[in-house]
Amino acid sequence: MKRILVSGGAGFIGSHLCTRLINDGHHVICLDNFFTGAKKNIAHLLDNENFELVEHDVVDSFSIDVDEIYNLACPASPIHYQYDPIQTTKTSVIGALNMLELALKNNAKILQASTSEIYGDPLVHPQKEDYWGNVNPIGYRSCYDEGKRCAETLFIDYYRQYNTRIKIVRIFNTYGPRMLHNDGRVVSNFIVQALNNQDITIYGEGNQTRSFQYVDDLIEGFIKMMNTSDDFIGPVNIGNPNEFTIIELANKIIDMTKSKSSIVFKPLPHDDPQQRRPDITLAKEKLNWYPTVQLNEGLLNMIDAFKNDILTHANTIQG
Repeated sequence: MKRILVSGGAGFIGSHLCTRLINDGHHVICLDNFFTGAKKNIAHLLDNENFELVEHDVVDSFSIDVDEIYNLACPASPIHYQYDPIQTTKTSVIGALNMLELALKNNAKILQASTSEIYGDPLVHPQKEDYWGNVNPIGYRSCYDEGKRCAETLFIDYYRQYNTRIKIVRIFNTYGPRMLHNDGRVVSNFIVQALNNQDITIYGEGNQTRSFQYVDDLIEGFIKMMNTSDDFIGPVNIGNPNEFTIIELANKIIDMTKSKSSIVFKPLPHDDPQQRRPDITLAKEKLNWYPTVQLNEGLLNMIDAFKNDILTHANTIQG
């Protein structure tokens, strides 16, 4: 049994990771300041003797004995990371620094949850790990993009300077149950709007493309990456290479929910990338990893979860 710290462990992705690690027989310390995380995401783990919940902000230093660290702490949707951009940068950079110091102290293996956003609005398609990106350093998204890029720099330099046992994965668009309903990202937006028969909002003409991976596939990628030998540090793209236009996604969700929603178009936000699709050759080669959950299956799971959330909320109000 390993002692494993998951920063951001009560968030959408973090809570799924905590569940997987508990199911695999480990002792998990979930660290979260509950800015975008929620106790309900890990409520099913609270009575487990191998689970600890610690309310803490990674911007502040933290000390504990652990064998492995997954550093997931940072708001990941534009609505939330642009709410307090300075705090977002501090979370990405100072949070990474604090987690690296903890790893160094414990000689623990540490995985950085980086992002496809480090590629910016890419001029190369699909994106491979050796692409340096096309990022606006002073744009509205740069607090997140550049914060994650700087975190990668810190991880690499701790590896070079102190031989810290690091792993870096770059996460592409991920969806699934426990996403916040007000997340602001496209899959959760469309599902909430469709279930409520509201207009589905597309920014731009809807021709921009994204690749959507189900959260269970991502978690499998995390585990496989953490279990690689110390000489393989990444970065590695973890994402689903199947590419869809935003308007295709909207029509698919309308059909699957049997919604009466109409599609409306609004201006494209600042620095919104036109294309985003991972090259996962390295993940296949080094991790023997590839996504197994297709979009229709994953969307059905998420739609069912969101229906239950809406129903539970309605019953709570009536009660």
